[in-house]
Amino acid sequence: MTLTGLYVPLITPFDHDGAIAVDALEALANDVLGAGAAGIVALGTTGEPASLTEQERHRVVDVLARVCAERSGQLVVGADTAAAARDLTRWPQVTATLSVVPPFLRPGAAGVHAHFTALAAASPVPVVVYHVPYRTGQHLDAGAIRRLAAVDGVAGIKYAVGGLDADTVDLLADPPHGFAILGGDDTFVSPLLALGAHGGILASAHVATARFAELVDAWRAGDATTARALGHDLARLSTALFAEPNPAVIKAVLHARGRIPTPAVRPPLLAAAPESLAAALQLRN
Repeated sequence: MTLTGLYVPLITPFDHDGAIAVDALEALANDVLGAGAAGIVALGTTGEPASLTEQERHRVVDVLARVCAERSGQLVVGADTAAAARDLTRWPQVTATLSVVPPFLRPGAAGVHAHFTALAAASPVPVVVYHVPYRTGQHLDAGAIRRLAAVDGVAGIKYAVGGLDADTVDLLADPPHGFAILGGDDTFVSPLLALGAHGGILASAHVATARFAELVDAWRAGDATTARALGHDLARLSTALFAEPNPAVIKAVLHARGRIPTPAVRPPLLAAAPESLAAALQLRN
């Protein structure tokens, strides 16, 4: 199985009492799948899983599993431990799990390889590695990623290194067979797709979902003229949506458009400033 196309890591909307706004969550999932996303990610960092209770996390996956079953969408669920991965047997609709490279400890490439070998062995579904070194403190070069790709049960990578570097070019010049490389830096996803990435896991695609799906499809079809124009516009949008810690601005935009009942985020996050919301709303999306 190779994961391709656009995946939207869904926010967790909250109602005026601070509880999960289940109806809004279901509507968002239907909206993005209807607009061309191949799948959705539940309990990614955009969904604020660390601030949810276990019961709330299960409720989120219950809702999204049902929507994906109804719409034949792929469902990826965040799980960073063997216990959390094993828990995914509750939901037969789950396609894969997204797991971040262990943060803070910086265990080295060998330690990361050992971690994902154990996680993949425990997981009932394929594992997608979330590589975001400017948050985890752990760099992985192209060789280390190829070694991860060879681990049985590791299906791909959300690649978010903060731009394009020599390792990015190396990896995409000779990508591992059957291993999905999905852009995870929204602002830089167009050039990553141009180099051959298979798709993206993009929080910005809550907004302008159809245009992000078109961007992925255009690059994969070799339509550079369409893709460049889309990429320029969507990079500006992504920059505005990430002007504050994610998902504050995205939630503010969705609330301003009447798609979620409140723009609330949970601590330690703060609500987006009015000027950040205004800047995002001014862009074509």
